[in-house]
Amino acid sequence: MMDGITGTPGTGKTTIAAELRKRGHPVLDLKTTIQGYILEQDQIRDTLVIDEERWVREFPRIEGFVEGHLAHLLPCDRIIILRCRPDVLADRLKDRGYPEAKIAENVEAEALDVVLIEALEEYRKDQVLEIDTTARSAADCADTIEQFVRGAVRSSFGQIDWSDYLEAQ
Repeated sequence: MMDGITGTPGTGKTTIAAELRKRGHPVLDLKTTIQGYILEQDQIRDTLVIDEERWVREFPRIEGFVEGHLAHLLPCDRIIILRCRPDVLADRLKDRGYPEAKIAENVEAEALDVVLIEALEEYRKDQVLEIDTTARSAADCADTIEQFVRGAVRSSFGQIDWSDYLEAQ
């Protein structure tokens, strides 16, 4: 089974993936797979533009977890979407040195449920788990993910609502 861990930058994907790896799970960092698919460096948005369709088409299935903000585009068996309250996400991205425009873009994407919506376009509802990482430890999130892939936790999404953040802007 190939399980994806996805979410807006700053939601905890890498940290939780490290916890799963520490527990003995195979985890592939998707940033290591895009090298041959980069079309350009978008200087304005401070991001790499990749040929997503070709990347997805040529991606070899693996056994374990794939982790990255594009994991929901891959044909995973299950997808875990990590979420974070927008104000906390902004602080996390600021601590990483993200430029203000990039912070604003990612915070807005998180508040608008962009990754969740994209995932629900590709996956059946029983394949999707959404986790609010705002105040949870990586260990706690990893516990929930392990339970989900074992079938001990049922699919759950749509309970997280950041619309009050958008209204405050």
